[in-house]
Amino acid sequence: MGHLQENLGRVRQRIRDAAMRAGREPEAIRLLAVTKTVPVEQIQEVVDAGVDLLGENRVQELLAKHRQVRGSVRWHMIGTLQTNKVKYIYDKVDLIHSLDRLSLAQAINRYAARLGRPIDCLVEVNVAGEKSKHGVDRRDLISFIRDVTAFEGIHIRGLMTMAPYVDDPEETRPFFRDLYHLSREVDELGLQRVEMRHLSMGMSNDFEVAVEEGATIVRIGSSLFGGRS
Repeated sequence: MGHLQENLGRVRQRIRDAAMRAGREPEAIRLLAVTKTVPVEQIQEVVDAGVDLLGENRVQELLAKHRQVRGSVRWHMIGTLQTNKVKYIYDKVDLIHSLDRLSLAQAINRYAARLGRPIDCLVEVNVAGEKSKHGVDRRDLISFIRDVTAFEGIHIRGLMTMAPYVDDPEETRPFFRDLYHLSREVDELGLQRVEMRHLSMGMSNDFEVAVEEGATIVRIGSSLFGGRS
């Protein structure tokens, strides 16, 4: 067994253990492999080992890897998405994690009409209020989602956040818990084309805490592939 398969086994076990601690079904949490700067050969190795969700931060990398990676995989766009780049990926991704402004919603809606079906998106929320991070301010979330419901070409399937990077993962818990409660608030509104199915939160340094607080998708890069150059 190669080191990537070993890493994958360890990550899956850590997800399972965190789910069990929280009284959750481990199968309810999806592992998304973050492929930013990762060579196609390594991506293919984890796909062959059973990973079926891949996430890219950059449109150009997604396009190149989408053509090369073999197997039954689904691609997610997890990075900041410029409105003029939607045209390149709208028909290649299953889920956009980074809907954070109305201009982007308008662009996605236009290409959904071309696709002939709504495009699934998560609303990115800047729960911690960090100026260096993208995302809707938590105080504006509900009004933003109400505005997005005007676009028939968008289905909101949940929320995404990036917690602050800290040495102690336990310090991220309040942010993940906050996102969970925000999702419950949104769900109770019963808005059309809005379904709080997913919470995309937790990365290599904090995904166990995220799982304990309700994550359904964890975005794992370095714990699978090692540090990036």
